[in-house]
Amino acid sequence: MRVHRATAALMICAGAALATATVPATATAATTPPTPTRHVAVIDCIGHAQERPGNFMLACGDGNNVLKSLHWSQWRDRSAVAKGTDFVNDCKPYCAAGHFHGYPVKVRFDTPQPRAGHSGQHYTRVTLTYTGARPAGTPRVVTTTLWG
Repeated sequence: MRVHRATAALMICAGAALATATVPATATAATTPPTPTRHVAVIDCIGHAQERPGNFMLACGDGNNVLKSLHWSQWRDRSAVAKGTDFVNDCKPYCAAGHFHGYPVKVRFDTPQPRAGHSGQHYTRVTLTYTGARPAGTPRVVTTTLWG
């Protein structure tokens, strides 16, 4: 049986933003400035940054693999974790005539690195862990290096 491997065409980006704080009128010049916080984002197929997306395309070139109904339990600087459904085209008899099948999956983005030309970092790896049925010939855990 043919193994369908999706090219993970996504990038992660992190930007820095300063936290806002209300300073009372009695504050002095010695007041400590707010600590910058980083917002980690995932970059979609058309280059837009998203935080905690509900759906995410893994195969930008042909659209034959998409994560849907993502529910995020963690979104941090080092990793992000969600549960959802991986919809994969079986490409039978060929991709244009194939059918999409949904598989329950745990998604993890990790291994952040600096992103050239941008402040912050992006995740460089995605791991899919199938929690039930999975595409034919696909291992239970699939880890893919993301392009950056």
